[in-house]
Amino acid sequence: MPEVGVFDSSEMNAFATGARRDNALVAVSTGLLNNMTQAEAEAVIGHEITHIANGDMVTLTLIQGVVNTFVIFLSRVIGYVVDRIILKNDREGTGIGYFLTVIVSQILLGILASMIVMWFSRKREFRADAGGAKLSGRDNMIHALERLQTPHDQTAMPESMTAFGIAGGGKRMMRLFMSHPPLAERIEALRRAA
Repeated sequence: MPEVGVFDSSEMNAFATGARRDNALVAVSTGLLNNMTQAEAEAVIGHEITHIANGDMVTLTLIQGVVNTFVIFLSRVIGYVVDRIILKNDREGTGIGYFLTVIVSQILLGILASMIVMWFSRKREFRADAGGAKLSGRDNMIHALERLQTPHDQTAMPESMTAFGIAGGGKRMMRLFMSHPPLAERIEALRRAA
């Protein structure tokens, strides 16, 4: 059973964290507890417990590490190709072309890597919603997500915690960098699963 903590925030939010299933924490905001019914709050907690049961935090960290390794490796390969073959640097060692190409490649490949990691993150949210629905009832999970869609007076979650939050949204291009799918899509996925 994970530890449960409450953090003071008017925003309705919750997150799970921890390196192992037997050493995890589910944190719930006071805004969520004050603005949701008990059944809705249970659904959100079920969603977070599903993240823990699925090992999502460790998996996401491992995926990030693997794609970062590829970014570094590929950027150096691209830098070498540009320096030696395209710029025809025949001096001993690497030239300025190598270093500039590595920097640009790391930026571009890093953006692509972020899109891959966020794609995985969005997929895990659908699985956690299904888990929350299984633990507390599909209608309760749908109602909790609908409650998150309603406008309410809230302060922003600290920047360092936004990747953990349960809400999501965004513009078309920015959707590629979203860690959470839009709430409407999550609700529709739960309705289709019936």
